[in-house]
Amino acid sequence: MSETRTYHKTHPWINYQLDLRRVDYTLWFQLGEVQAKCEQVAGIPLLPDVEEHLLEVFLAKGASATTAIEGNTLSEEQALELIRGELELPPSKEYLGQEIRNIVNACGKIAEGVLSGNLRKLSVQWIEELNALVQRALPLKEDVFPGVIRRHDVGVGRYRGAPPQDCEYLLTELCRWLNSESFLLDENRKFAFGILKAIIAHLYVAWIHPFGDGNGRTARLVEFQLLLSSGVPSVAAHLLSNHYNMTCDEYYRQLDLSGRSGGEVFPFIKYALQGLIEGLNEQILTIEKHQLEVHWINYVHETFRDKRSVADTRRRQLTAHLTDAPNPVPIADLRNISPKIAEAYAGKTNRTIRRDVNVLESMDLIRRSFEGVEINRELMSAFLSPVIAREQTKDSS
Repeated sequence: MSETRTYHKTHPWINYQLDLRRVDYTLWFQLGEVQAKCEQVAGIPLLPDVEEHLLEVFLAKGASATTAIEGNTLSEEQALELIRGELELPPSKEYLGQEIRNIVNACGKIAEGVLSGNLRKLSVQWIEELNALVQRALPLKEDVFPGVIRRHDVGVGRYRGAPPQDCEYLLTELCRWLNSESFLLDENRKFAFGILKAIIAHLYVAWIHPFGDGNGRTARLVEFQLLLSSGVPSVAAHLLSNHYNMTCDEYYRQLDLSGRSGGEVFPFIKYALQGLIEGLNEQILTIEKHQLEVHWINYVHETFRDKRSVADTRRRQLTAHLTDAPNPVPIADLRNISPKIAEAYAGKTNRTIRRDVNVLESMDLIRRSFEGVEINRELMSAFLSPVIAREQTKDSS
């Protein structure tokens, strides 16, 4: 590190130092909150099909987000269809799909490597491979070579990457620093310090800008890997990319500010952590919603356990299918809430539907209002704090 290099003059803030004594209490609070929420997500049991669905959804969100920052125009819904093999794109837009497939494949390789233990440490060779994966089968400029450290100057807006002659050295030093005892994970605080390490790695790869293209995506993939390595659940490891995309202008402003401020990293870290906290809050609500639906369906089946008539079967099906309705359903529209219910009420009059509604209401399974009927979600809030139960009732109405 004592050798004089060009970057010492052009990028003196790339110094591989992190003085945690300068961290104020708000950042420690953020890290504590993130750790608690990651532990909560990691400890929530889910049915296998629900878990698989959520993994697909959040992978699609993450892959869509990290490419959208760079200008990809495919939506999250299209990204999900792409992952499921259900999206056909015209030739003019095929490269957009390829960008997302590249991120999905890279995330898969990272997850496999972390799970097998083959990615315990970061290396220059692996970062180069990530960059190659990011740019695989994409149209590139003449001076861009996937996975090859650049030999020319590059920049994003006003920001200029580190001098090309120093890029390999800087990446080597970054890996040495991140793999050193300076970032040795404390078992009791592994989420907190792992997330801190991941954000720092992202920032440094962005500062160095070691490749001709794909630097942002590569930086976010390195961040994703370090999040997984620290024990962050895979569904939550995509949340930072979502945050950067949803606040794209602020993301670039914070990156630019971190360099122009002489390497002040803590504002960027706080910005990233706040987005992660908000993303975890939304994710926990989503997961808990799925959990409540499972409990509700089990409760409905238990309630009808000794009721086996044709009418009882129809009423049980109606209650179960109402679970998916986000808003009260007018009685006149009940027969159309799903093909299964339409089949159950085929040839039945509206009097039959009203009679079924009356029975279900007397069983306390549904409630009726001016807007229509809906399941009685309050039954599933019995052991919640009264304040939380009230808020959930307000959110569902």
